[in-house]
Amino acid sequence: MAIVEEFGPDEFLKRLSDPVWFQSFGCVSGFDWNSSGLTVTTLGALKEALRGIESRVGIFVCGGKGKTSRKTPEQIQRWGEFLHWSPEKIDSTIYASKMSAKVDNTALQDGFQLYHHNLIFTKAGEWSVIQQGMNTVLRRARRYHWLSSSLKDYIEEPHLGIVSDVKVKPLNLTAAESRNNREVSLGLVREEPKTFLRDLEVIQNKGPKNLTFMELNNVEFHWHPVAEEKFDLKRLGKTISLASSGKPESFEKLLSIKGVGPRTIRALSLVSELIYGAKPSFEDPARYTFAYGGKDGTPFPVDQKIYDEALGILERGIIKSRISQSEKIQAQKRLRPFMEKK
Repeated sequence: MAIVEEFGPDEFLKRLSDPVWFQSFGCVSGFDWNSSGLTVTTLGALKEALRGIESRVGIFVCGGKGKTSRKTPEQIQRWGEFLHWSPEKIDSTIYASKMSAKVDNTALQDGFQLYHHNLIFTKAGEWSVIQQGMNTVLRRARRYHWLSSSLKDYIEEPHLGIVSDVKVKPLNLTAAESRNNREVSLGLVREEPKTFLRDLEVIQNKGPKNLTFMELNNVEFHWHPVAEEKFDLKRLGKTISLASSGKPESFEKLLSIKGVGPRTIRALSLVSELIYGAKPSFEDPARYTFAYGGKDGTPFPVDQKIYDEALGILERGIIKSRISQSEKIQAQKRLRPFMEKK
């Protein structure tokens, strides 16, 4: 409430969408390090704290964990009508909720299945999405942050930040480097669904190692991590046929079609790469939540050497920066407590 009163509700949304600030906010609320519980509990506490005073504060929280996350569209609809929003404004906010979840489960296939989703918005209609996925094999969670005022595209580089304490090798179709792969995938659905299914059958029957240069249409061969996956061609054919009939004009529209899920997108990406040479990105867009560890050894002990190196870099940066001497002195004073406590 203090932040809203001082800077306005849009500033609070902006801060929530900063993964580091959100982490700090959760720690202030009672956690001393990251865990999957921090996200769920912090946002649940925020929603409960605002109950009954949403209009006065100007912040509205929809969604939550598990079954509650699936009620997000219904809650947006109810609040939108309460605020006398136009049907178009309500629909666009519901679309933001659904599309952000679809992107993080389907366009970014990192092995973390979403189980928590919150959309927080202001009276003016600005919104932030904070959602979390769980990898049951790694037994780790990661959090995804979106902000409407910073969003230029739902597909390409849409996140304000993704945080995780483990790195993976995902199929990352949200990366700018995957643009060609997305375009070829869209073209296969719009113009050549039968060709796509034939090419996928060739890959499945012969395997990438046995494909000849001619069978690859004289295109350079690239390895794909899902090349050995077996697809149900009959079921996939129905999905592609349905998607093709709608003639989606963009990859975003393709992704929004009901029934087009992770497996369909993986198959399209596979053919786009192996047959047409349109390689997608496999770089993990997540950044680590922890740089140095915790002083209590949780989640891991502080690495003294890396900590010292980082402090040294910061100090040299202050000394070499193009600022006044007084500003340098003040910056060094702010840095000194961290050097003394190490």
